[in-house]
Amino acid sequence: MSKEVAVLAGGCFWCMVKPFDQWDGVESVISGYTGGHVENPTYEEVCTGTTGHTEAVQITFDPEVISYDKILDVFWSVMDPTDAEGQFVDRGSSYRPEIFYTSPEQQEIAEASKEALDQSGRFDKPVVVPITAASAFYPAEDYHQDFYKKNPAHYQAYRTGSGRDDFLRTHNNK
Repeated sequence: MSKEVAVLAGGCFWCMVKPFDQWDGVESVISGYTGGHVENPTYEEVCTGTTGHTEAVQITFDPEVISYDKILDVFWSVMDPTDAEGQFVDRGSSYRPEIFYTSPEQQEIAEASKEALDQSGRFDKPVVVPITAASAFYPAEDYHQDFYKKNPAHYQAYRTGSGRDDFLRTHNNK
């Protein structure tokens, strides 16, 4: 199996694992931190907003089974691409959305995907997600990994309470 890695930030990483985990061809989805300037940051450090990191997921997948384009389609459907200041109730740079490409091909596909979404009319505001070269990715603490499986009630209450589910219901049906 050939493998490729996608690194995507769409707010709280708890909500970014399950949507990718359920696809054939996705080998793993790891919650972590990227885009910052501190080595091996902790959750507490990242939450201060001083490390430059954002919560993200690192998705290892087989491009012969699921394309990077499809990974991006899923990404756009599980977050608000018009909000650069965080996602839903989570505000600040540690929750900023961002696509971190790992190859020139991914950059090209991401730019085209973002442009198509922006032109689609699905959102009333511009799509503002930056597309940036990937940098070091640091896996989050164990208790953050597969949170939706370990704490299903907390996970669902958070998703609903954050406003994410209502937003997605509204915008994914346009």
